[in-house]
Amino acid sequence: MRILHTSDWHLGRSFHRVGMLEHQAAFVDHLIEVVEAEQVDLVAVAGDVYDRALPHVDAVRLADEALARLAASRARVVITSGNHDSAQRLGFGSRLIDAAGVHVRTDASSVGAPVVLEDADGPVAVHAIPYLDPQALQEPWGLPVRSHEAALDEAMRRVRAHLARRPMRSVVLAHAFVAGGLPSASERDISVGGVSVVPSALFDEISYTALGHLHGRATLSDGVRYCGSPLAYSFSEAGHTKGCWLVDLGPDGVTGSTFVEAPVPRRLATLTGDLDTLLTDPRLETLSDHWVQATLTDAVRPDQPMERLRGRFPHALVLTFAPAGEPTAGVLTVAPSGRSDHDVALDFVEEMRGSRATDAESALLLAACDACAEDPEADLVVSADAGAG
Repeated sequence: MRILHTSDWHLGRSFHRVGMLEHQAAFVDHLIEVVEAEQVDLVAVAGDVYDRALPHVDAVRLADEALARLAASRARVVITSGNHDSAQRLGFGSRLIDAAGVHVRTDASSVGAPVVLEDADGPVAVHAIPYLDPQALQEPWGLPVRSHEAALDEAMRRVRAHLARRPMRSVVLAHAFVAGGLPSASERDISVGGVSVVPSALFDEISYTALGHLHGRATLSDGVRYCGSPLAYSFSEAGHTKGCWLVDLGPDGVTGSTFVEAPVPRRLATLTGDLDTLLTDPRLETLSDHWVQATLTDAVRPDQPMERLRGRFPHALVLTFAPAGEPTAGVLTVAPSGRSDHDVALDFVEEMRGSRATDAESALLLAACDACAEDPEADLVVSADAGAG
């Protein structure tokens, strides 16, 4: 049996306000091509089909198109829900679309009841475990503690109970943070009581475990893998290679695996340095078509840094400041007395930028302070009183 393992589509998500739906649609095209070209028997989608519980209508339309095309392909499809999905919405109509060869499993009560497929070597039980909320399941499942490990341990007990009654090869889909995986900045924290990691030993003796949730691919063992997200969703993923695992399951387990790279809409680059260097260094010329995150180390914040940066890197998206050798500025916790809001704002600009505001900037800040004040003359009165004293 040939398995295509994918997860974390996050349909509807943007990348620093850049819409990604077009690129997600290109990934769906790629997925269908791989299914046919590689003669895939099972597509395993390990959660986070959508980016939010109430997805945008365009994201729902793309998901509908993707499932219809997969249903018309040569492969059977098993999908489970992730922590970003609404289990009820993603699972709507699942009993009806089972007949089309697309099996959506989002209800924790169905854990232990697999989709059973057949190949030349016999049956394969595909157990889809949705994202499990320990708080919601502690009472109905009788969990000894409220933790992800306890919830997933009970889920795997139910899986193994089925396999004990009907021994056969097995595939498990699970959406969880399993020890050995590599987190990135684009995943939502699922910790409960500060603990979210579960041991990979929970999946011992399973023929293949298709994991979702972490956005970087990882091989925890030959039979336990993360494929990661098909697209980068944060600059922390700049070094990732995105795609799906193509896994061959023989009569005794995994016989081979290949990582199939997904199309890259635009590569990522993270740059650090003073603005003049970033604008003139010839070694950075190859990054002009990348999405860019830049950290400026100038001692004094340059004027219009993002506009200037985009003159060389048109797709610059994120700009932060870390002046070289400068300590982190303190946080004002006590309201200043005897000083106008305008003066405080001017001091803030000087503290953050390292230079005083220009006359034009000062006038703009004064207008902003006046617009927010009940009495626009208050700043003038305070300033006059402070000067007289």
